[in-house]
Amino acid sequence: MNNTKSLIVGVVSILMALSACKTPSLVEKTVNTSLPASYNGSQDSTNTAKVPWKDYFTDPYLNALIDTALANNQELNIMLQEIEIARNEVREKKGEYLPFVGFKGAAEAEKVGRYTSQGANDANTDIEPGEEFPEPLPDYMLGLQATWEIDVWKKLRNAKKAAVTRYLSSIEGRNFMVTNLIAEIANSYYELLALDNELGIIDQNIEIQSNALRIVKLQKEAAQATELAVRRFQAELFGTQSLRFDIQQKITETENKINFLVGRLPQSIERNSKAFNDLVPEPVYAGLPSQLLQNRPDIRRAELEVVASKLDVKVAKARFYPSLGISAGIGLQAFNPSYLTKTPESLLYSLIGDLTAPLVNRNAIKATYYNANAKQIQAIYDYERTILNAYIEVANQLSNIDNLEKSYGLKAQEVKALTESIDISNTLFKSARADYMEVLLTQRDALESKFELVETKVLQMNAFINMYRALGGGWN
Repeated sequence: MNNTKSLIVGVVSILMALSACKTPSLVEKTVNTSLPASYNGSQDSTNTAKVPWKDYFTDPYLNALIDTALANNQELNIMLQEIEIARNEVREKKGEYLPFVGFKGAAEAEKVGRYTSQGANDANTDIEPGEEFPEPLPDYMLGLQATWEIDVWKKLRNAKKAAVTRYLSSIEGRNFMVTNLIAEIANSYYELLALDNELGIIDQNIEIQSNALRIVKLQKEAAQATELAVRRFQAELFGTQSLRFDIQQKITETENKINFLVGRLPQSIERNSKAFNDLVPEPVYAGLPSQLLQNRPDIRRAELEVVASKLDVKVAKARFYPSLGISAGIGLQAFNPSYLTKTPESLLYSLIGDLTAPLVNRNAIKATYYNANAKQIQAIYDYERTILNAYIEVANQLSNIDNLEKSYGLKAQEVKALTESIDISNTLFKSARADYMEVLLTQRDALESKFELVETKVLQMNAFINMYRALGGGWN
């Protein structure tokens, strides 16, 4: 007995030594998460990302659209199913390091050939009459079977931890999608308001150009203008009227884009376009760069992927070591059902332990190990890239907000000056002190400047929204 124990211990020691000494070495990389201490020298930790989206956006029509999208958006619902899949994978991995117990029932009938070793042996056996085996011979069995791999090297537990980490990563992926969805709906909504205002500007311009056309026709009748002037005014009016249909098409497409994001069929979008010109973006507080690591869901998702990939390397490494498995069974077996309850005669049981370790041709295990490490390094680079991208996005939007504020003020003055020049040019044209080309160019410049002012306002609102998204706001 002692010799048997010594033999077992010796075999185990040899397997462990052979397995451990041949584990391949890997190229390692550490994560660099360093960020500047501040954005522009400011140490203010107030961060707009902490503000819930319902407080950040004050337009009730926009908030209603976002609420509907969070419930109906198909892409978001697809991501929710990805989370459910990840949750089930956790359950699967958890079950792998627990014992598997199953119930087994079997019934069979066997007749062996007379001219076989077993048949010939039965024929030569001296069996008294009435005690022969039935022919064919039935066999009935009921029992429990169990198998269990002892997780000595934490291979199965680390696989379960990796699955849990990826489940948490999928939740962060959903949060990041929520942030982007809210930003995309808000940007499209303000674009729609801008198009409505551009349509109003065109209508005003059409009225101005129509009045100018009537005046130049009257002047032609009084021999104070030529047919060329009339045609040029008509052409300008036709061009503006044509532009109106372009804007209407953009309005339809923008409405349908919002409807798609909200997850519904095309319909009119409720909105208050008159409030667009009065919109003033609220101050946005960027806080400290280090807060991005906690506020941005994409950064947290990338961080969790690094953790999961490290666990994958540990799982792959454990495959080089011996694995210990135990299988056991207990049940009842007899050739007659009435004998199944007669114990201990019908009782059967088994207990088997096996120890296996890879010794020769471990290429598949090595390949898995190297791949796991390569994916770990890949995850680290992705984590660093995500952090760098987040910081640059915030820095860009901070600069954008400042520059757009200055640009809007100057463009507003430009629009005021050109709007006043329309009346001046018309007055001069009536008194023959300006030609019709000056009037047309003034009207055209005024129209373009008003469009540019609206577009600058849209860019201001986009910067207001994109800054909130860049800081990691919206998902909470």
